[in-house]
Amino acid sequence: MKKYVLIFFILLFYLHTSAQEKDKTWQLNGHLQALEDLWIPPSSAQWQTMTSLYNRLDFKWQPVNALTFTTGVRNIFNYGQMVQSGFPLISELATKDEGLVDMTWLWADDTSYFFYSNIDRLNIKLKTGKFEATAGRQRINWGINMVWTPNDIFNSYNYFDFDYVERPGCDALLLQYYTGNTASLQFGFKVDQHLYAIDSAFKITAALMYRFNRRGYDFQFLGGVMRDDAVAGLGWSGNIKGAGFNGEASYFLDKKQLFDTTGAFVGSMELNYMLKNGVFLQGGYLYNSAGTTGPAGWGTALIYAIDVSAKNFTKARNSLFAQASYPFSPLVNGTAALIFNPNDKSGFAGPSLDISLTNNISLFLIGQIFWGKSMTEFGDYGTLVYWRLKWNF
Repeated sequence: MKKYVLIFFILLFYLHTSAQEKDKTWQLNGHLQALEDLWIPPSSAQWQTMTSLYNRLDFKWQPVNALTFTTGVRNIFNYGQMVQSGFPLISELATKDEGLVDMTWLWADDTSYFFYSNIDRLNIKLKTGKFEATAGRQRINWGINMVWTPNDIFNSYNYFDFDYVERPGCDALLLQYYTGNTASLQFGFKVDQHLYAIDSAFKITAALMYRFNRRGYDFQFLGGVMRDDAVAGLGWSGNIKGAGFNGEASYFLDKKQLFDTTGAFVGSMELNYMLKNGVFLQGGYLYNSAGTTGPAGWGTALIYAIDVSAKNFTKARNSLFAQASYPFSPLVNGTAALIFNPNDKSGFAGPSLDISLTNNISLFLIGQIFWGKSMTEFGDYGTLVYWRLKWNF
């Protein structure tokens, strides 16, 4: 099986480099990058480094107007002290595939390195008139906010995994019918392998969502099931006197105890505003009724965090977010982000600098600074510093 996957990767690259533009009914894009990571533990432990070499290929083929085939492949080679100290857990977590079909391959690993590939997009879309159907591994994006997205019940993502800009997909069927210029009805259905479930290895998420626009606001309502819970949710996007105002909320209730248990309410709101000098401000708040008001414990901010979902972004009851970004020049953009748990007084700060070196080469610098007492939400991580050189093609 491995040799056929490698042949597939080589064929995609060959097509990209050899075909003539005028003959194409397809397109191939991607990037190649090097990411260097320095971890400074919160204690007096030794600093550690890790290097990640990452290639991505995104392939689309449209043989006729009504059909589109999409494939997205990630190839990642990690090595360094952080791999060695986390061996073999770090490679096991990185290569977990909860899809109905396992499309992640660990090609090689040792005490100080591991190399794997992952197909996170592999689908076919049929579009005719007002109707669209997409089947296969895809991203069903029902979230509205930037940081916490309680409506994103199909494929939630980890905010701290900044380097995965495409975000994970899921093995699913998505049906969409456009009832108007700004309104649509969507039905999503997926089966995945919930690798940490006790009662069953396979879990179903299925829901219906209606989107529409009223008086300058986009609204959405959804209802269905997410793994072990029945779920109902709503979201909106609009503005208040020039400031963007977004929000979404979902209520989760155990399917087996619909009338015997109290559910979990997860809601988030965000505001954003552009100042005249070009500074872009964002702020957000998350409420999780099932969260704790005491020390939230570690686990939320791991890049390879287990079971991040729309129900479980954090173990905390309340969370605050703020961010400011400023374009110092057309080629340099700076950002500073902050997340704070007001109950256990722990937090995260993320300063970053994005520099365009050429039209398709960029340098990105970011720090992830965590603070707080031990066993608070962010108290046991220390500091991570990254630099990334990236070539887009």
